[in-house]
Amino acid sequence: MDTKLEVNLAPRQPSGLILKNPVLTASGTFGYGTEYAKLVDLDKLGGIVSKAVTLRPRNGNSQPRIAETPAGMLNAIGLQNVGVDAVIREKAPIWAGWSVPVIANVAGFSVDEYVEVCERLSATPGVAAIELNISCPNVASEGEMFGLCAADAALVTSEVRRVCDVPLIVKLSPNVTDIVAIARAVVEAGADALSLINTIPGMVIDLKTRRPFLANRTGGLSGPAIRPIAVRMVWQVARAVDVPLIGIGGIATAEDALQFLLAGASAIEVGTMSFVNPNTAIEVVAGIERFLQAERIEDVHELIGLAAKD
Repeated sequence: MDTKLEVNLAPRQPSGLILKNPVLTASGTFGYGTEYAKLVDLDKLGGIVSKAVTLRPRNGNSQPRIAETPAGMLNAIGLQNVGVDAVIREKAPIWAGWSVPVIANVAGFSVDEYVEVCERLSATPGVAAIELNISCPNVASEGEMFGLCAADAALVTSEVRRVCDVPLIVKLSPNVTDIVAIARAVVEAGADALSLINTIPGMVIDLKTRRPFLANRTGGLSGPAIRPIAVRMVWQVARAVDVPLIGIGGIATAEDALQFLLAGASAIEVGTMSFVNPNTAIEVVAGIERFLQAERIEDVHELIGLAAKD
């Protein structure tokens, strides 16, 4: 039996954002895609999300900046990247030649930085969409992350929306008391879709040194340990907004991905597990297809949001 895996992550946009299947790779875990091109058949993916792009190149934090934890990992990379100029000059021309869409993840430390980077990338061939990482400190607001305040999240979203000609996805932080309020705010401000969740702050202490292991002291927890939290947040947001959602958090198998789809996500991103097995995302695609065939389900949309209904 043939099964339909295609999803549209930007139905409000004239051309949409069509993925051949609902499986993407998560920002920060798949580089710019070029690093995996010799290891993975990129054409089998639904899409690729680049590592974060900032206005200027960043060296990131000092080492050590990764620590393995039970069922996950902590990272404090510090948004290391080549900067928007190099992305436009060196990466985007490669992306433009791929059949798989590339979504550029964008980070910034002021509204103006977000706007400038997004405006330039949205006009660049090879960039299919923008994923706005609002888990960055707002230097104009005493360093509080944009994603922790509905007003700040809406402000940066609306300002980027004005200059962004490609689909705009906003990536939400889990470190809030009411993720639904943030989700509603950014949707009202013009987001075409939402991705959730980002990492959760954590710490590992080195017993020998009696000090935090990471040079940055704290890092973002990702991996299977956070999956139940992410599934719950997707479920909450799916019941409150009417735009497509992308579920992120500890997806290692097709069964994990299917939980997110049932919770209300139209697509998912595979992150930490790409470090363990570069082909995880492709194996998830194959597993979803097998499940649909075994259950005699012709279209993946028949599953999306079933668990989010009253």
